[in-house]
Amino acid sequence: MNPTLTRTQLSKLEQESAMPLRRVLRAYSIEAKYESLRMLRAPAFAGPFLLLPVGLYLLFAVLLFGPQIAKDPNAALFTFMGFSVLGVMGPGMFGFGITVAMEREQGLLKLKRALPMPSAASLVAKMLMSMLFVAIVMGTMVAAASLGHLQLSAAQLLGVSLVNTAGALPFCALGFLVGSLASAKAAPAFVNLLYLPMIYLSAILFPLPKSMHWVAPLSPAYHLDQLGLASMGFPSEGAPLVHVLVLGAMTVVFTAIALRRLARLA
Repeated sequence: MNPTLTRTQLSKLEQESAMPLRRVLRAYSIEAKYESLRMLRAPAFAGPFLLLPVGLYLLFAVLLFGPQIAKDPNAALFTFMGFSVLGVMGPGMFGFGITVAMEREQGLLKLKRALPMPSAASLVAKMLMSMLFVAIVMGTMVAAASLGHLQLSAAQLLGVSLVNTAGALPFCALGFLVGSLASAKAAPAFVNLLYLPMIYLSAILFPLPKSMHWVAPLSPAYHLDQLGLASMGFPSEGAPLVHVLVLGAMTVVFTAIALRRLARLA
């Protein structure tokens, strides 16, 4: 048998069996659609992550500290950004961390690899699902902004909404990493071990003492918070480009480690 001819035949077979671009895009869109519907129909997931950020924002910015925040525009902005970033963190970290761990343990990831679908469709679907949840969260936060004594233009609100929606990616990558390492039972605990300290140590909700401020830049939440401020034209710590590079690097590194881990398990 001629090796050159064999390779040529294999190449032709691969080209003939390759899915047309239209079918590839349809496969991605269908997987993303049903992944989003699955999570939206799960009250234990959709309820907290869609309602908790705006609920806490209204509790603190309107009911508890409304009169004080009304006198301090910086406090109003700080509160709005903090709970907005809080809404970005949850869907990616828990949506990826728990579902990937469950699917890996139940063998669903191996099953999807065997199906005639793009290999990255499941990963992209979860990413788009998280971004959809964040877009909904930002819609509720924008609607409640005026109640929290925050006066922003439509362009500013649109800018911060787009930044936060894209900012879901590093949290998706972090959740993906947890899901690739932890078991289905342990994944929620490990995600919380990252999620809760990140809320307090990233300075998005509570200002840190100067002696502890060096901890905040270790968290993607801090960089997203500063990038959101910059997108609205407000003063922020550090250059926006630096925050973009840090968030991008975290996304790539976390995703690469998770993919390497899953490849070893295959």
